[in-house]
Order: sequence, then C-alpha cells, then structure tokens
Amino acid sequence: MEKIVLIDGHSILNRAFYGVPDLTNSAGLHTNAVYGFLNILFKILEEESPDYLTVAFDVKAPTFRHEIYKEYKGTRKPMPEELRQQVPALKEVLTAMGIKMMEKAGLEADDILGTLAKKAEKEGMEVSLVSGDRDLLQIATDVIKIRIPKTKGGKTEIEDYYAADVKEKYQVTPTAFIELKALMGDTADNIPGVPKVGEKTATELMVQFGTLENLYTHVDEVGKKSVRESLINNKELAYLSKTLAEINVDSPLDFSFEEARVHDFYTEEAYVVFKKLEFKNLLSRFEKGISNDSIIAGFQMVSGLPEAEEVFGKALESGGEVGFAILKDSTIKNNSSKGGKTGGFAGIALGFDSGRCFFIQCTGLVTEEYLRGKMAEVSSCTKLCCGDIKGAYDYLMCDDTQRFFDVILAAYLLNPLKNDYTIADVANEHLGLMIPEQAQRFGKASLLEALSQKPEEFTQYACFLAYVALKAAPVLREKLDEAGMLTLMNEIEMPLTYVLYDMEKEGILVKPQELKAYGEALTGRISELEQKIYKEAGTEFNINSPKQLGEILFDKLALPGGKKTKTGYSTAADVLEKLAPDHIIVADVLEYRGLAKLKSTYAEGLSAYIGEDNRIHSTFNQTITATGRISSTDPNLQNIPMRMELGRQIRKVFIPKEGCIFTDADYSQIELRILAHMSGDGQLIDAYRMHADIHRITASQVFHIPFDEVTDLQRRNAKAVNFGIVYGISSFGLSQGLSITKKEAAEYIEKYFATYPGVKNFLDKSVKDAREKGYVTTLFGRRRPVPELSSSNFMQRSFGERVAMNSPIQGTAADVIKIAMIKVHQRLKKEKLASKLILQVHDELLIETKKEEADKVQLILEEEMSRAAQLSVRLEIDLHEGNDWYEAK
Repeated sequence: MEKIVLIDGHSILNRAFYGVPDLTNSAGLHTNAVYGFLNILFKILEEESPDYLTVAFDVKAPTFRHEIYKEYKGTRKPMPEELRQQVPALKEVLTAMGIKMMEKAGLEADDILGTLAKKAEKEGMEVSLVSGDRDLLQIATDVIKIRIPKTKGGKTEIEDYYAADVKEKYQVTPTAFIELKALMGDTADNIPGVPKVGEKTATELMVQFGTLENLYTHVDEVGKKSVRESLINNKELAYLSKTLAEINVDSPLDFSFEEARVHDFYTEEAYVVFKKLEFKNLLSRFEKGISNDSIIAGFQMVSGLPEAEEVFGKALESGGEVGFAILKDSTIKNNSSKGGKTGGFAGIALGFDSGRCFFIQCTGLVTEEYLRGKMAEVSSCTKLCCGDIKGAYDYLMCDDTQRFFDVILAAYLLNPLKNDYTIADVANEHLGLMIPEQAQRFGKASLLEALSQKPEEFTQYACFLAYVALKAAPVLREKLDEAGMLTLMNEIEMPLTYVLYDMEKEGILVKPQELKAYGEALTGRISELEQKIYKEAGTEFNINSPKQLGEILFDKLALPGGKKTKTGYSTAADVLEKLAPDHIIVADVLEYRGLAKLKSTYAEGLSAYIGEDNRIHSTFNQTITATGRISSTDPNLQNIPMRMELGRQIRKVFIPKEGCIFTDADYSQIELRILAHMSGDGQLIDAYRMHADIHRITASQVFHIPFDEVTDLQRRNAKAVNFGIVYGISSFGLSQGLSITKKEAAEYIEKYFATYPGVKNFLDKSVKDAREKGYVTTLFGRRRPVPELSSSNFMQRSFGERVAMNSPIQGTAADVIKIAMIKVHQRLKKEKLASKLILQVHDELLIETKKEEADKVQLILEEEMSRAAQLSVRLEIDLHEGNDWYEAK
C-alpha cells in the first residue's frame, strides 16, 4: 500500500518557532522556525518512508467561514515579525528541495489537508497528516493517522491518533469531535460555541447523545437547567459553530499525486539554501555537497619538479591575478622562535584566469623550501589573492601588501556579523558555488592523511581553494566599492594583515619562573580567603557551588537581595557587587572568584603557550568582532586584568629581551574624543580644547557649579555619564552603576543632553539612520549591520538602539588604532630601527624598544598615533616606559 505524508505548514512552523531557541544567520535573518520545521520533517520522513509528500499553507485572505461569521479568528494576534520573515524562507527551502506545496485563496490549510487525506484514502493509500492543530482529529480514520508533534525537554515527540485513539482520548468519535468543538467553542479561532458549555460538559453531552442533531432532538433530557436553557436559546449559535469548526473535505483542488511523489530532496538548489541559512548541522545529509564537473575538469595534481617549474612559470608570466592556497594544517601550533602556525605541509594550489588550477604536492625534490622560494618569486611581481593572507606570509615576499587580496577579509567587511568565514562560505555567498568544507570531505583527518587516503578528492579541494579566491576577488572588490569600503580594505585592512603577522611572529617574552611564582602567590591568597570565608560563614562549604553559596548568603546569613531561580539563589556578579560594600563575606567571595580565575586562566593557562624561545605568540584576529576591533586568541592577551592590583601584577611576567625596554602608548579617552568630533557638539569640543579634566569640566557644566568646586563624587558621576553615553546607557543602567535612584539617573542624563545637545542629536540620528538603512558606518566607511532594530522583541530592539549609538564610535576607534599600528610599523621599518611592535590591546600599543632607540620610538608613537585621524579635537597619547609590562603601563 502506498503512503502519503501531509504537513500543515504554518502550524508546524509556528510550533517550531516557539520550541527552538532563537537563531539567526549572519545576514540577520531569523531561522529557528525553519530549522525546527526541517528537523520535524526529517524525523517524519525517516519514520514514515512515504511515497508522496505535500505541505499545505494558509493564504492571508478571507475564507468561506469569514463570509458567514466575520469575527472568525478575529481575536488572533498578528504573527511576530521574527516568525513572519521565516515563512518565505521555509517556502524557499521547500521549493529548492522540490517538495510539493499547496495553498488556495478562500481555503484554510485544514481544508486542503482534509480534502487530500480523504482523496488519498479513496485511492487506497495510507495517510499520515502532521499538524499541531487538534481540529484535524475530526478526519482520523483507520487509515488516516493524525500526528501531533510536541516538544519536551528540547526533544520532539509525536502523538499519533487513528480513529480509535481519538475515541480513547476524548471519549468521542472523530466525527463527534466536530460537534464537541461546536458546543464548547474555540477561543483561538474565535468560534463562539454555546455559553455555559465547557469542555467537560460538552464531552458529557456528546457521550450521552452522540450528535448535535440527536442532542437537540432530546434537549429536554439535559439534566442541568442552566445548560439546557443555554442550548435552547443558542441553537443557531451551536449550528453556526459546527459549520465553522467542520473541515471541508471536498474542497475544489487541482492536485496530482504524481507531482507530490517523493524523490531525492538533497538537490544542488537545496544545498545552496541550507548554506545561506547556515544550517551546518543539516549539511551532512548531503552526501558530498555539490560540485561543478566542468570546473573540476580543469583541476590537476603536480608532483614532479619539471611540472612544478612549468606551473610557476605560468604564474610569473600570467600578467593577471593568480589565486593561491597554502595547504597546511593550522591546528598544530608551532611555538618556535619563528612563531607562526606551520603544521603538516601538503603543498600549494595555484589558479589561473583560464580556469586551470594546479595542486603542487610537496614531495621528492619539490620540497617546502623549494615551494617557499618559488612563491616568494611569484609574489614579488604578481598580483595574488587567497583566503587568510596572514597565514600565508611565511611563503611570500611581503614588502607591498597592495599586490595581495584576502577574500575572507573582504567577505567579513561585507558581513561582520558572521562568526566565522571559510572559502566555502565565500564560494556560496558570492559565487553561488557549492564546495564542501574540509571536515565534510575528510572528517578529522589531517591534510597529510587526507592527501594520502584520497588524493583525487584532495586535489579537487586544494584547487577549489585557489579557484574560489581568484573568481571571488573581482566580485568582492565590486561589492566593497558599492558599499564604500574598498578604500578601507586596501588602505587599512590589507596593510594591517602584515602588521599582525609580524606581531605574531615576534611574540612577547615571558619569565616562566615569575609566572610560576605568581601562581603560587595566588594560591596562597586564595587559601587565605577560603579560610576567611568559612569563618565568616560559620561553616565550611563549596565556595564554587552557586547553590551552596546562595544558601549560605541568603538563608543562613539572611543577606538582603536574594533572587530565587530554578536552581537556587542567584549568585551572579551583579547581585554580589551590590552587597559587597556592606558585607565583607561577599567582598571576599568576589575577590576569591577573581583570583581563582586569574590562577586558572593566566597563571596556569599562559604556561601552556610558552614556546621554546620563552615567548608567547598570540594570534590576532581581524574577522571576529562586528565593530572591527582586533581580538586576541591562543592566548587572549587583550584580557589581562587591570581592576585588581593582584591582577595587574601578572604584567610583571612579560618582559623585553636583553638590551631592550618596553614603550607603552595608549590613546587618552579616544571614544569620547571621537564622539565630540562625530557629534560636532561645540561645548564638548571646547571642553577638550581646554586641555583640562574632561570629567570635571562635564560635572561643572552639567551641575552648573564652578570648575574648582566640583567634588570627587560629582566628577565620578560625570565620568560614568560620559562613558555611559557612548554605550547608550539607560537611566536604569546608570542608577545601578552609581547606586542612585532611577529618577536621579534620568535627571543626570537629561542634564547631560541639555549641556551637550549635539550629542543627543547625533545619537538619535544614528538610530534613525540605522532603522532606515539597516546599518551604521564609521568615519572610515566601515559598516555594522543592525538587524535587531527590526525585531518585534523590545529587548532586542533596545539592544539594537545601543548598537546603533555605539558602533560608529567604537568602530571608528578600532579604525584609528589600526591606522596607527600600520603607520608606527611602517615608520619603524623605514627608519631601520630594531625596535618591534609586539602587542595591541584595544587602544594601547606595546613596543619592545632597543634602549638606544627609546627617544626615537617615543617620537614615532607620539607623531603617528596623534596623526592617525584628523579630528576636530586632538588625539592625545599617554606614553610610559618600563623594564616589564607592569612598569610600562
């Protein structure tokens, strides 16, 4: 017997939306409902193995039910925007998969599904109908099974109902289920029902009388007077409700079962859409991904020296741009004195305008040294493009980055909200080409293992990397130009790649014994605090257990402010920080936590990254943050603590090499200075031009008191407002930070904006422009999309407003420090100094300075950092020197 699966599209999409946590792709499209729908779909298909499949949708148009009762479904709330935008996305997915969809004006999906189910039953088929709507139980039979998904504990379970199951669960037959609803009504669909008849009474009546008609024939036998009178007085309403509740199983539909026949859903078009929606977990259902045979025909492996010479000769003579990829394992970190991340090296791929691509294998006489030399020769005179240029500089002549183009970096600029970019993502989003990721092709195998086990597939993979880089480069340049970011790419981001490469290669020297001693000091203080906390608590307990800590603080010691959660009292930092000034045990717990983190993250964590040269070679990332800030990983040296003295002391373990000192320079209040420039506020600009204490000036102007009479508390409050405004702080946030009332905080902010009206206008305009355009920009043209502003969720929209206010400022600050890094790096090289830029932490640069070059280095930092951007207020620099990072800061 053949089988058909019918799915109630909107119903299952709606159920998935509320059952799956919110997800968005890098373009800001909400995707959780589509993702959840597909998971239910795949589960159904695996369980049912149907011959036919159809998904039915409602159409936003009046139906025959609205014609007879205009209030039908009148109480329904509009669909949330986050769900509404996923309806066309789901239809795009189903179309790409070749799945039959049905919808018709004047009919609801229930009518379509009921009609198709009955038609299939007559054709001798089994029917599985999937819906979250129990109204469809009325069409259950011995061969029509209604399947209702439920999400429990994050897992989807499905309740199945044949006719007998309906009778067992609801005590009535599927046919009587219609009349049950006619009596009790339905608030979701605004079906009136009979007043005073609820579900229990309606069920009792149907069990006793069987049908609505028989009930009214014997209405005098209804025992309860109020129910009997309501039935008699509302007979027309009962029959109207039955008409509204009854599914039309004989609707006029133009439908062919053959069009709904199941086939291979994992098409090339579906793969493209899944990649666009970033359903990486579902891509494994596509066996190998999609490739273009005509492209692959131009791919070739080269293993011998004569053939390699010929390919490099083509590159030298090409006259155009050449795509390339360095095939090495990036998962193996080499902490040698050279730094970098060289691992297993398989070879190099080159791609040409003709479409021909070659993978030159590192084997025999074609050694890594040979390939390095050839790539250096090619890069000295040929324009090259690739993904991750920073990881390739070991193989290139890098004196002029203008010859190079990084397609992953370009793709990031166009969409900085995406967490991670690969060549496969670039191929998908900018060329419409599907290539599987390395893990999809080779699993957990290293590149050398993959090359050995699957040489043909490896060649295709390697050549695709070069091919995509070459073909995507002109497309990305054009898109960057249209977005006003080509100059940003060419003059800031690309030159910065080499600066970061050089910083990673140099690394920073560490004293391992000092680090060990620092860890021991932390251990000692942690033990002291542990005993002190036990004494203050009057008992020993697990300080690291939030549950036990909460019970001690809020039950045993009865401290105020306890907030119960499902797992006990909240002991989050924001809760404890409010209590710390008045309760010594809480202050000690916070110190204990901070030191424990220092010990695990830094005293112990950093030691794993110290190389044979006693230097730590961190990785600096350009494509992680949405604002354009550089981030640091493996290890994160930008997160070295500064608030606690014991935390700051970890900087003492970072030292310059022999014959050198550290020179540290950081921008003074760069974001406030950028705010003054971008807002054009005359008062704020004048305040900075006075070269006085900006926070004391702000306090004087906001509180209307003489500059010399400003108290330290007033200055502190003004400072909180100054920096809070940059981040779109609310009166609630400011009240929490200053421990004042929300009303007082609101008055501070109001006075601030009255003093600096240009700032208020700038922030309001930033939000307005972001709503209209969908993004904000920095002074240098960097875009930051703000999809949160279109959310129907208040918290998301509020977050979007803060992003719109802050991103132009924070992003401009990121651009300025990048420009400064490039100029300082180039100046050090131009003047042939031995001093090296080795670290960047937000607005701070650290230079390992030859002692005899100290004055020159200070001059270079002062000149180049202050001139990195031409603002209406001066960029001021704080300069320090020291024999370790602690002294220099």
